[in-house]
Amino acid sequence: MTVPLLNASGCLDALTAPDVARSLDAFVTKTITPLPRDGNPPVRIAETRAGMLNAIGLQGPGVDALVSDVLPRLAALGLHVWVSVGGFSARDFAGICERLDGRDDVEVLELNLSCPNVEEAPESSAEIVAACREATRKPLYAKLSPATWDIAESARAVVAAGADGLSLVNTIRGLALDPATLRPRLARALGGYSGPALKPIALACVWACAAAVEVPIVGMGGVVTGIDALELVAAGASVVSLGTVLFSDPGAPGRIRGELAAEAAARGFRDPADARAVARSNREKAL
Repeated sequence: MTVPLLNASGCLDALTAPDVARSLDAFVTKTITPLPRDGNPPVRIAETRAGMLNAIGLQGPGVDALVSDVLPRLAALGLHVWVSVGGFSARDFAGICERLDGRDDVEVLELNLSCPNVEEAPESSAEIVAACREATRKPLYAKLSPATWDIAESARAVVAAGADGLSLVNTIRGLALDPATLRPRLARALGGYSGPALKPIALACVWACAAAVEVPIVGMGGVVTGIDALELVAAGASVVSLGTVLFSDPGAPGRIRGELAAEAAARGFRDPADARAVARSNREKAL
């Protein structure tokens, strides 16, 4: 029993950094769409005082190249692979899920229902999950946006539609201006905000969803240290994902794993997983 560590989709290229990918318990691919995508024009990344903005726009090779080239190479590295699935309609999502259904080299499908850098599908998240559930027997994790007042209601809807787990949270939309010109620093103006400033938002979302549904939760958003990871577990996550930190510290998985164990032990937990949802149980005892 332990707390698995993953990478957030798009924050690690296993083919160029295989040792970093192997230091994780599973590797999550960049979001795959039905056809290849160039993504948004540059500038697509901007650092801020407390995080990072990105407007990559789901750049990727498309599902055909994933199947013919990427997945065999990831399998050769011995990785446990989660595929992040994207699209612009429920049919797009379901088509990719159906295509990957029988593959032994894909363990989990994470449905990217919340990318802030592309137009959303016309269907609701629950409708997309339901379409994917019909298309595959593989575990489905719904990746939700923090940009909603009642994320617990969204969680209930996607779980009722067939999601086996949740990934919380995706980036939240933000804007950075050039101090000299006062113009947006990103070509697309708005981008997805990640990094340390996202952690309180992620904690709130994990907390709310853990109370609303009984499924595994991947907690992500602002994890830089072991205590960051432990706090997500205490809020209700059973898996922790690393994102922006991987850009500045490729050794973060090993470091955070050690810090997580030490921080848990310092608080009397034999295993970090034993701290799951303890924040809520402690609050209920206090009341």
